[in-house]
Amino acid sequence: MQYTTLSNGIQMPLLGYGVFQVPPQEAERCVADALSVGYRLIDTAQAYFNEEGVGAAIAKSGIPREEIFLVNKVWISNNGEEKADASIDESLRKLGTDYIDLLLIHQAYGDVFGTWRAMEKAYKAGKVRAIGVSNFQAARFFDLAHYVDIKPMVNQLQCNVLCQQTGIEPILSDFDTKMMAWGPLGGQGAEGVVKNPLLAEIGAAYGKTAAQVALRWLTQCGIVAIPKSSHKERMEQNFNIFDFSLTSDQMQQIATLNQEDTGFINFQDPNFVKYLIENYG
Repeated sequence: MQYTTLSNGIQMPLLGYGVFQVPPQEAERCVADALSVGYRLIDTAQAYFNEEGVGAAIAKSGIPREEIFLVNKVWISNNGEEKADASIDESLRKLGTDYIDLLLIHQAYGDVFGTWRAMEKAYKAGKVRAIGVSNFQAARFFDLAHYVDIKPMVNQLQCNVLCQQTGIEPILSDFDTKMMAWGPLGGQGAEGVVKNPLLAEIGAAYGKTAAQVALRWLTQCGIVAIPKSSHKERMEQNFNIFDFSLTSDQMQQIATLNQEDTGFINFQDPNFVKYLIENYG
């Protein structure tokens, strides 16, 4: 496994396993399989409703807790200092752990400053080892990062070879914030990743699939990727990406695939924001 170093010195695996849309009844089995394959970063969220399954798999794995990097997210309905504070404790209970390795604000709306104060408090208390955000586009990210005391250590965004988030990179760099990619193999409009002919052609030279090339490209860019699959053989395939390296020419070729830089969901669309706030706020 390869790692990236967060601004507070914490080492974070560059590849992890995500459980978005994994049903609660399947979460324990899927995470157990992922851990047996070798994944040590597990990404969940309050809004996925599968924290208990994730925690049960970790507890039963026999792997020392300090070897697992657990990521969680505060959902928009829990935004605000008091509610976020209570929700962090509830997540710890559901996960069956004393600490979360990385805690993110899931969406950029609602009382995010109040939520951040609760997260800073949890960070200082040792309940979380690192804090950051998710789905914060450039302007919203800068607004938060500029004013808070502890700067976001991670911004989790839709990022893959078709939506590369190049525009926000300079701003993240200014705050020493690492990028984490959800949907690294597609999803939400980017399904063409695993069928891309350029990726397949490059992969053939290494005996790798287009998907493996796509994940390797991200990790070579220093971006943390969290592919999801409920099939163990696919988990294994996604995990086996560190036994080859793309050349600089191949990295540049893949960079030309960028289609929708900020992702295939417009998180700044007023109708989308209205939907989030009215349904979950």
